[in-house]
Amino acid sequence: MAEHYEVIIRSISAFIILLLGSRLLGKQTISQMNNFNFIAAISIGAITANLCFNTRVKIPDLILAYVIFILTVYFISYVSLKSRKARKFLAGNPTVVVQNGKILENNMKKMHYTIDYLNQQLREKDVFNINEVLFALLEPNGTISVVKKPQFRPVTIQDLHLKYTKEGMLPIELIMDGKIVDKNIIENGLSYSWLESEIQNRGLKISDIVYAVLLSDKELYIDCYNDYIHSPIDAE
Repeated sequence: MAEHYEVIIRSISAFIILLLGSRLLGKQTISQMNNFNFIAAISIGAITANLCFNTRVKIPDLILAYVIFILTVYFISYVSLKSRKARKFLAGNPTVVVQNGKILENNMKKMHYTIDYLNQQLREKDVFNINEVLFALLEPNGTISVVKKPQFRPVTIQDLHLKYTKEGMLPIELIMDGKIVDKNIIENGLSYSWLESEIQNRGLKISDIVYAVLLSDKELYIDCYNDYIHSPIDAE
């Protein structure tokens, strides 16, 4: 029974230090899995797993190993931030797999990259015909970047010579789970009276609202707890 309690304590400790480590290393390690980040994630996971279940190894020893590894990864990430050469050495360079509409088979062989996988990643970019591609680059994190030929690119406002406003803003969340987000109201120079007026004009109360956001076009979007949908779709 004592071993069960030890596993529980070790698992909680592992979760806490893993959370702290991920916060220290930043979002890039989580989101962009290049070679360096992949090795770091695997190693950190192995140390954390041992902390949870390997009761033969003392907790302080594993925590020390974890801290040393996290600090090493953090230091290397810092060096990469300051040095482009270090960044390229650790993460690698993008590889051109399509140039001027032609597939570069030699580059693909070097990366062990197949035509099937190229087509799959192009479809993920909404490119179903390879003749639409002008350039395609395989990024260090395994994703593909695509430049379409001019005739296949979507029309823009600039192409149509239409007037547009250059200034924009990020959406501002005003209500979350029936509560006003005071910080966003104050920081963006909005007023409570304006928000209450907008809500009353729609015949609602703040407690009725699960989510309200001021969109980039300055339109207020509101979603209520009761959506009045008689047959909501619940299939996954």
